Amino acid sequence: MSGVRTNDAAWRQLHEAATAPYRKAGKFAYEFARGKLGRDPVFRGLIERGLIGAGRSRVLDIGCGQGLFASLLSSMAGMQARGQWPPGWAATPAAADYTGIELMPRDVARAQSSIGHLQPAPRFVCGDMCSATLPDSDLVVILDVLHYVDLDAQEGVLRRVRDALPVGSGRLLLRVGDAASRRGFAISQWVDRTVTRVRGHKVSPTWGRTLQEWTAVLQRLGFSVQGIPMSEGTPFANVLLVADRIQE
Repeated sequence: MSGVRTNDAAWRQLHEAATAPYRKAGKFAYEFARGKLGRDPVFRGLIERGLIGAGRSRVLDIGCGQGLFASLLSSMAGMQARGQWPPGWAATPAAADYTGIELMPRDVARAQSSIGHLQPAPRFVCGDMCSATLPDSDLVVILDVLHYVDLDAQEGVLRRVRDALPVGSGRLLLRVGDAASRRGFAISQWVDRTVTRVRGHKVSPTWGRTLQEWTAVLQRLGFSVQGIPMSEGTPFANVLLVADRIQE
């Protein structure tokens, strides 16, 4: 079997394992998990590019929704323990110490009812990312969330994330929309508002930045930054910023 087919088969197995627990929370939670994991390129992209790292076991997921990334981490660990991990994929944590922060109580409830039983048990905090306590972490994941708060608040969150990460090994995986790509950014904002309504949440104003502006903020806060386009197969203008903490 070719490497590509092996990876595709492994991804299908991961998709099934990570989404199956959401059946317990009802049809909406299950279908949302399957659609998000199946259509959004960021999750497979993180794995195939080796961006998580086996040694980054303390994981903080800001804007975690119903905890899909926690379920994915657990499923990845299970596949590796059973010797089913493709040789071309870098290892991920064998037992992630996971904390998810989510503003919406309904999403936290779906997360708890679906994957609260996993071991080690994920922790879910229903709170505002601007004020919630951020635990010391090796890896912080923020996907499509920061634009919900104004520019000063965005920098405040990023400053606190920096302080939660160790110098030299801490990593932030931040996906943002590039406001310089007007059409793609507008489409992503429209879809974002639509999904927010479908999930039963209030639609709030958003604040965007260009890729250059996001990079400048992170560099000023002591991160090295690599930008990776992360909207393959979609009409969006999303970019994954891999930000490693390199200085105080």
